[in-house]
This record gives sequence, C-alpha cells and structure tokens, in this order.
Amino acid sequence: MKILLGIDYGTGGCKVTALGEDGSFAGEASVEYTTYHDHPGWSEQEPQDWWTSLCAALKKLSDKGVNLKDIAACALDGSTHNAVLLDGDYKPVRRTIMWTDQRSTAECEMLRSNYADRIFSFCYQMPAPTWTLPQMMWLKAHEPDALERTRHVLFVKDYVRYLLTGAAATDRIEAQGSLFFDMKAADWDRELVEMAGLTLEKLPSFIAPTDVAGYVTAEAAAATGLPEGMPVVCGSSDSAVEDYGAGAVEPGDLIIKLATAGNVNSMTAEANPHPKTLTYSHIVPGMWYSVSATNAAALCQRWMRDTWGFADYGAMDEEAMTSPVGANGIFFHPYLQGERCPYWDASLRASFTGVSISSKRGDFCRALMEGVAFSLRDCYRTLEEMKLPVKRIFLIGGGARSRIWSEIVANVFNCTVAVPTPGDASFGACLLAGTGIGLFSDVKDAVAKCLHVDRTISPDSKVAAEYARLFETYRRIHDAMAPVYANA
Repeated sequence: MKILLGIDYGTGGCKVTALGEDGSFAGEASVEYTTYHDHPGWSEQEPQDWWTSLCAALKKLSDKGVNLKDIAACALDGSTHNAVLLDGDYKPVRRTIMWTDQRSTAECEMLRSNYADRIFSFCYQMPAPTWTLPQMMWLKAHEPDALERTRHVLFVKDYVRYLLTGAAATDRIEAQGSLFFDMKAADWDRELVEMAGLTLEKLPSFIAPTDVAGYVTAEAAAATGLPEGMPVVCGSSDSAVEDYGAGAVEPGDLIIKLATAGNVNSMTAEANPHPKTLTYSHIVPGMWYSVSATNAAALCQRWMRDTWGFADYGAMDEEAMTSPVGANGIFFHPYLQGERCPYWDASLRASFTGVSISSKRGDFCRALMEGVAFSLRDCYRTLEEMKLPVKRIFLIGGGARSRIWSEIVANVFNCTVAVPTPGDASFGACLLAGTGIGLFSDVKDAVAKCLHVDRTISPDSKVAAEYARLFETYRRIHDAMAPVYANA
C-alpha cells in the first residue's frame, strides 16, 4: 500500500501525518518552533526553523515505525499572509513577518482612508495588519534595504517546498492572503504589488493545489530521509486545507477551529465578501469560504502552559474539570495579540477579570477555555448577520482533542458538532498528495474514501442557557475595556 505524507506548517509548529491510500492512519509527529516577539505587537519566525522542524518531525515519524522510503508523495500547507523575502540565491533576507504581527497599524489606517474601496473591490478583504501588503509597506518605510535586496517572494509552505524540490511556485488560494491579488482576474494586481514595494517579477507563478510542483532532490533526500525523486504536490493555505480535510466540502458546512488561532469558517457556493470577514477560494473548485477569526485560541493554552508551569495540556484539562461552568466568576478575553474578527482592533489586550481570593488554578484553566469559546462565538455573530446557511458543523484543531474544551464549545454555540478524525490540515494535505498522483479521482473522492467522524457532541440545554447568559457578560466586559486599551 502506498503511503501519503501531509506536511502542515501551523503558526506554532510543523506536523507531519502519514496515511495509507485507503485513509488508514500510519503515524504522525510534530515539532514546535519559536515565534520571536522582539517588540510589543511583533511576531516573526526564522525560515530556517521550518526546515529544521521538518527534518526533526520526519525523524520522529521514522522512529515511530513509518518507513520514509515507502512514501509515494507529499503535499504541504502553511499559515498564510507570511511573505518569505529571498535574495537572488533564494536565501532569506530577514525573518518572516507572521500574520499575527500588529506593527503595521499606521499603514492600515492609510490604506483604509485612501484605498479601502479599491482593495475591497479587487481583493474582497479590508486592510488589517494580518495581510502581507501592509507588512511590506512597513518594511518599505522602516527597512527599505530588506526589500531592495529581495529578488524572490514565496510563502511559508512554498519556501519549504522549494527547499525540497528546487522549484518555486504558489497557488492562488495562498496568493489571496497577500492583499495584492485580484480575485476576479485571478492574478497579481500590479498597482498593489508596487504599493507593497515589490515588482511582479519577484512574485511566484501559479499552479493548482493538486499539481505536482516538483520532485525531491538528492540534497533534500539526504537531509530529510524522503525518497529522491518523490513527487511533491503543491498544497495550499492551512485554513483551506484543514477545512477541506475536515470534510467541509459542501455549501452550508461550518468549521469551528481550535488551533493556534481560532476560526469560524462557512463554506459557500459563491464568494460573499464582507468588511469584517476574510474571503477565500475553496480547495473544491468553484466553492468559497468566509472566515471569521480570532487571533489567539490554542495559542492561549500554550501561553498558559509555558508561563504557568503546567507539565502538559492534559494537566490543564484535569485542572479545568475541577471548576464549574462559569469558572467561579472568572472571565478571560483572549486578546494576546490584539484581535481580528469581529473588532479588528490591534490595541486590545488579554485579561482575566472577576478574580477573587477564592479563585483556584482550575478556575483560570476553565476560564481560558470558556473565553476562547466565547471569542469564537463572538466571531460567529458576523456570519449570522450575513445569513449564511449552516447544515453541518465540524470542530477541528488541536484543542478539539480536549473533551472538556470540545464540550464547552458545543454548549457555547448550543449546536451539535462533529469531530472528524484525523480531520486536520496535515490530513488534508495527505489527500491532496494522493489526488495529485492520481490515487483519487478528485478532491471530493479523497475525502469520501478516507475521512471518518471520531465523535459527535450535543449541547446540554441547561449549560447552553447559562453560557448564553455569560456570553452577554463577556461582551459587556469587552465593550467596557476596549476604550481603556485604545487610550493606553
């Protein structure tokens, strides 16, 4: 049986998943990497860390019994908006500014004041610090030498795929995360590219997510253990691939994501641009999806684990289970890196409120989980206002592995949710790899043959009613605190 490899570059780490061509699980491994916050609001990563993490993750996968020489093909996905600036030899010019970076607020204000209508009309998005365009404009103003030395621009998964194959390209879904891609023309927009301080010649050409982009070179094979000459399929952005890999392949499917960031994504038959959401093409040709996203979801859990000295996430779950619904009065707002939907406010900061002398560690753990769930519910309000249909709801991401967190989300949304298995981005990338080499007739066929639902969670009516009341308090706290942060 052929083995397929999916390589996922999330914001916090690299995960690899190996599947049999029938969808049978062969193994997985992951390696975290560092995000550098040298100044408040800054988020950067070292491109070399992505390659190092891949080699380490593949070594772990091999140690678990997966013979890397049996892998027939791989595909990649990665967090989007992150431009990798490269010199003439495809060497990184500087660290990559990540989508969570908030430094370009002034550039965004200028774009909103002078170009908002044009950008929204062409790109289906509104300017915000998460996009590549304002990030590059910040570099143009503050580090012009970096752009002058840049000869090529790739994005995270495209850069790693270049290291594997020596071939440079991207896909159009990834390009939509730049804010200088014309949605209707399905091509780079010259005026916006030049506004970013770049030229069209520096940008990659396009291939489809299921196209074979190249083949593993001898040098890459020696470093990774992958077979020389193995096909490497393009892949796409992580949110597109994970929505697809979770089985959200029909209009009306809804994704709730508990990963580093948190998303509520609605699958649609056509584009539905909205000033408070993100709009992207779907892996399934002709489909689209609308994204309402919070900057920090499982990132908050990782922050608490690292700063509060928890051994692992399981220990945090155990603590949270000692606290009742409502966390004994503690509320958490997960604005560790400002916030995207529905506020688009880079000045917001995270907070615990309602703390008393009787508050315990378990109350803080539960409050964090509830606060992230409330933030996702806050995101969903915009999709409700857009009246997008909902037929099925899938809960995905590393946080979905926590049963208590999954139950909190189902009750906060007051909806039945299905947790697919594996159903994450690395699994979706495996399916793209198999489709790319012809093991499946198309991307939908791959999902139908390989995806399974691990469990279904239904809300408790009494708990859901209590969370509805608490959610209103959560929103009032936001409304009261936002002016404080804005004037800090």
